[in-house]
Amino acid sequence: MGEKREKGLSAWQLTMMAVGSVIGGSFFLGSSVAIHSAGPSIILSYILGGILVYFILFALSEMTVNNPGVGSFKGFAADAYGQGAGFVTGWVYWTGMIFAMSSEATAISILIKNWFPGISTIIVGSSIIVGVTLINLLGASRLSKLESSLAAVKIITIAAFIIMGGLLIIGAIRGAVGHNGAVYNRPAFLSEPFFANGFRGLAGSMLIIMFAYAGFEVVGLAASEAKEPRVTVPKAIRKIVVLLLGLYIISVGVLLFLIPTGDINEDTSPMVAALNRFGYGWAGTVLNIVLITAILSTMLAAMFGLGRMIRSLADEGHAPTFLKEKSEVPYKGILFSGAAMLLGLFVGMLLPQVYLFLISAGGFSSLFTYAMIMASHIHFRKRYGKPEDKLRLEGFPYSSLFVLICLIAAIACMPFIKGQGTGLIAGLAVVAFYSISYFFMKLYQKNKERKGSSYQTGDRLSYEMSKELTAGELPENKGTGEDGEKEES
Repeated sequence: MGEKREKGLSAWQLTMMAVGSVIGGSFFLGSSVAIHSAGPSIILSYILGGILVYFILFALSEMTVNNPGVGSFKGFAADAYGQGAGFVTGWVYWTGMIFAMSSEATAISILIKNWFPGISTIIVGSSIIVGVTLINLLGASRLSKLESSLAAVKIITIAAFIIMGGLLIIGAIRGAVGHNGAVYNRPAFLSEPFFANGFRGLAGSMLIIMFAYAGFEVVGLAASEAKEPRVTVPKAIRKIVVLLLGLYIISVGVLLFLIPTGDINEDTSPMVAALNRFGYGWAGTVLNIVLITAILSTMLAAMFGLGRMIRSLADEGHAPTFLKEKSEVPYKGILFSGAAMLLGLFVGMLLPQVYLFLISAGGFSSLFTYAMIMASHIHFRKRYGKPEDKLRLEGFPYSSLFVLICLIAAIACMPFIKGQGTGLIAGLAVVAFYSISYFFMKLYQKNKERKGSSYQTGDRLSYEMSKELTAGELPENKGTGEDGEKEES
């Protein structure tokens, strides 16, 4: 144990792991949908989202460190509510990540269309997915170097936009008037109501906001690998929440100063739209290039985890046996996940708003998984009691119930937001599909066991009967010659 802690992850490494997994297309492009829905009140959505992330991270880390043998949130769900709950949670999360990565590929396609309007989304998206799949087949050692460099680009990109936007706001630089650019004179959010679409718009934005935070759960699962986890993990959680909240709130706050929320649409990154409004098209072009690399970073990290998740499900008997493998790199799991991403992209293309459908369906799966984490935590506390150290969720049970209610409310409000209804239907269909699949899987396993048991019973009876018959014949034949006459002694 001492050696493990000495070589474990530091608070800063856990923080950077979260930032690398979280910030992607759902923020750089997907935030446009949330901002358009909530208006300036989107700031409240990001703050509430950060609070929910804080509670979920503490709940998941508490369970992971105090019961490290379980290893994942599907394991905690199975421990709390049975194998069926674990099966459904694991597969719903995997499917949600597939939808999410299909949406990331779509986001890259949308960004590229700014330069090549006539290019096909399906061709670009498919090429991105195939490329990410092939890179992951190279293995973790080569992937980690590429991933770490791309993750750093995300923070630099957001920081650069904040600096440039801040300079525009304070008047240090002015809009490029000669290039059809506006001149900043007053905050844009003052020209519109704070709650653009009332409470419904605010609640509806929560799905996209939580989706923008999605990926932070990897830190909770890595908690047991941290150096002195009961000290390191609480520090890391606070740093993660402060860093993500800071980056998100400040960048969105700058956006609200620069561009009215009504001018933002899902086909353009809000950051690019804001810079274009002031005539800085070149900056928007550079930003688009950087955004593509940042989204690729998220896809690479996600595919790394998805392949291993499939292998884990197969090892537990919760996935087809042909996906089992012993190699260090889960080639079958990666290829299977890549094929599923292509399928998700093709399904999304059948709908008029492909990107909105994919992020809504992926967002539903994320909210469902987080709800299962909090429900599992409630059961965990009742079973094991309150930990004595600082690595625990404070305010139990009210904090757990508060998060659970917020997540359920966000799901319930999906039909009220344009474009999210199809995502809700897809999400519910996924949950129903895996629930039915588990039922039939258990039925098949029971029939197989029953047949195996009957075969074994039949073999045993045949063996016993043959023994009895043989034993019965031996006394009769003993001492008898060929003609059946008794031999003389």
